[in-house]
Amino acid sequence: MAEITAQSVNEFRKATGLGLMECKALLKEADGDLKKAMTLAQEKGKANAAKRAGRAARAGRVEVYIHHDGKSGALVEVNCETDFVARNDEFRQLAKDLALHVVAANPVAVRREEVAPDVVEEQRRIFMKQAEDKPENIRAKIAEGKLNSWFAESVLLDQVFVKDSTKTVREILTDVNARVGENVSVARFARFIVGETAGADVPEAEG
Repeated sequence: MAEITAQSVNEFRKATGLGLMECKALLKEADGDLKKAMTLAQEKGKANAAKRAGRAARAGRVEVYIHHDGKSGALVEVNCETDFVARNDEFRQLAKDLALHVVAANPVAVRREEVAPDVVEEQRRIFMKQAEDKPENIRAKIAEGKLNSWFAESVLLDQVFVKDSTKTVREILTDVNARVGENVSVARFARFIVGETAGADVPEAEG
């Protein structure tokens, strides 16, 4: 087994922000391989984040983003479990970035289940009509695939994060969850555009 040196432990701590004993344990498990230890840390962090997902998140903050022209903006409520994390710089930056994301990506809801049923059915009807030229036995499957793509473009947690195109908003939240050790979630948002009234139409389905 490879020797776990103090230098390698310190490097790993700086890279991950984990505690001393946890860094030693992960490096030992990875037989001193720093890259493998990083992978193990990410996997365990995400597993722990999934376990925390059901825990009550009653602390947090409301953050605002106003576009430089003053004509669009958003309010976002992001929750965590303690005021300590709510004051954490990374958590505060996350809330700001999510407010910016809402302005840029125009989600219709935080989660799929929060999209109004009549809106979902209307999108499904549109996609079924678009699939009319396909064999009847695969039309429903095609429509469902298009509906899933529409959700990915329209629902906040499923959208590609505007500041990191390699991850969805859900994955960004999971990453922060793993680092701060608390359940981190988006409660709600409001988006404002000068001249638009409340209840504006959801994005049109593409043909």
